[in-house]
Amino acid sequence: MRTATRAAAILAAAAALFTGVHAVQKVSRAGRYLYTEDGNRFFIKGVAYQEQGDIAVDPNNRFLEPSSFIDPLADGDACTRDLPFLQQLGVNTIRVYSVNSSLNHDSCMSTFSGANIYTIIDLSLPVNGSIDRSSPSWAANLLDLYISTIDVFTKYDNVLAYNVGNEVVIAPNGTAAAAYVKAAARDTKAYLASKSSSALVGYAAIDGDSTWIDPLANYLSCDPSGGNSGNTAIDLFGLNNYEWCGDASASAYANKNAQFAGYNVPAYFSEFGCITSPPRLWTETQALFSEPMTDIWSGGLAFSYFPATSSQGQFGMITIGSDGSVQTSDDFDRLKTQYGQLSPPNSPSQSSAGSTNFPSCPQQNSSFLASTTLPPTPNFAACACLESTLSCQFTPQTPNVSTIVGPLLDQACGLLGQSGGTCNDISGNATSGQYGPVSACDPCKQELLLSLLIHRNQLMNVLVFPFLFILLATKLSFVMSQFFEANNRNPETCNFAGNATINQQAPSSVSAANSVASSCLSNPSATFTPSAPASTGSGSSNGNGGSGGSNNNNSGAVSDLFGNRQAWVGLGVGAVFSLMGGLITLV
Repeated sequence: MRTATRAAAILAAAAALFTGVHAVQKVSRAGRYLYTEDGNRFFIKGVAYQEQGDIAVDPNNRFLEPSSFIDPLADGDACTRDLPFLQQLGVNTIRVYSVNSSLNHDSCMSTFSGANIYTIIDLSLPVNGSIDRSSPSWAANLLDLYISTIDVFTKYDNVLAYNVGNEVVIAPNGTAAAAYVKAAARDTKAYLASKSSSALVGYAAIDGDSTWIDPLANYLSCDPSGGNSGNTAIDLFGLNNYEWCGDASASAYANKNAQFAGYNVPAYFSEFGCITSPPRLWTETQALFSEPMTDIWSGGLAFSYFPATSSQGQFGMITIGSDGSVQTSDDFDRLKTQYGQLSPPNSPSQSSAGSTNFPSCPQQNSSFLASTTLPPTPNFAACACLESTLSCQFTPQTPNVSTIVGPLLDQACGLLGQSGGTCNDISGNATSGQYGPVSACDPCKQELLLSLLIHRNQLMNVLVFPFLFILLATKLSFVMSQFFEANNRNPETCNFAGNATINQQAPSSVSAANSVASSCLSNPSATFTPSAPASTGSGSSNGNGGSGGSNNNNSGAVSDLFGNRQAWVGLGVGAVFSLMGGLITLV
């Protein structure tokens, strides 16, 4: 083990910065490869860089996914401390799995940019901040979360890529979720283009059987229209691959190389470093960064710089001492040696790489269930507009909102079914390609609500707070209202153990309510260039204008909604106080 003091690390980092301060070169895609602005081939030679958050002990959490996270790019001192060790490893890229868009990242991003280190940033957050693999959706709250992060990081020159998901699809029976990942990639790409950002859009996949991994990769990089357009395709495919264990040989990758030999976009190992046959020799890097693998792959990221517990054992290359010093391990030393010996080929040349082709999508079968009809672009304003018309609204009586939404939704759907209705309007089916008009208005997710509010610094704005809260409760309020209307607005049917309230501002008749709701959701299947939701009473609409369709009929309804201060206060004051306890605890 070797130890460096914090002071020594700071001096070394400062020296590195002052001897070569300059903007990093832009990395772009040409054909199926990556290139820097000077025309050289770019290989991702990196490491996963995120301290592990709290892990819930739960038999259903077989991947030991964290329930919280530590943003590694928000601690400038820690980044300065770690820079010399990342430079010893010789990495040019770090992958960060979760960031907090309310925090300042200038110091870390500048430190790494000055050292020519790029970042790959996952846009999702633990628990409720990602596409749920068991009940997937692509909804307004997730889109806004992604936009919030992009807005914070778009000013930095060393963001190589944003990942829209990590291991969302993990088995053949869950492959329908790929439609939501592809929709997320479509809308993220459109938003980045509107911000004139050159950052790539990627996805990191769990490894698996070729019967579904192959079509998954091809589906995410295909053109559903068959017109060779990359509007819905990812730019970068990551594979979390741990096939090479111990002192293996290049044959460990033979099947994977054959599967991706003709892949159309750049692909890399978004994680590698098997721990089941210790010690980790890292000799797989010699295969990954030399021919013939360099004809197929664009490098990889070793897992993990920080300690990380998994179901297979303990990862990690360094530990942080009580005095703040970095202690390296033999794992670190071996990777340093192997990375130092790499000399990947600078071929093919950028001029011969050609342009990227986007083939037609793979057909559905028993091993791959995703439809080529994608979910619509979530429309924040349309969801809020709809909520204002609903006659029975979700008003929770507990600050721990996330624990009651699911049971209440199940109860409301069951009662609605008994009354002759269905919950189809709030549901999406990515196998049939059918998505209800309210399916992109997600149930209340408290963690995301708080993240949005903290990011926008509007905790005390009683007009905006209900706006964000109500958006996230729209599905539940919609079903409650459907049940309430089916029972002729009997007050007893809008109670739900005190968690629902009659909206006195709603249209006075069912026909009038339906008319206004239809106006709010005038084009529920639209795809368009998203924008950040309105954060003031301006009445601007999310999604006005755009590509492939628009929801231009919502702005008037939203203006009316914001203009009615009494309606907002009536709808939101209860939500403000019921959530404040949870807010204080979380912050």
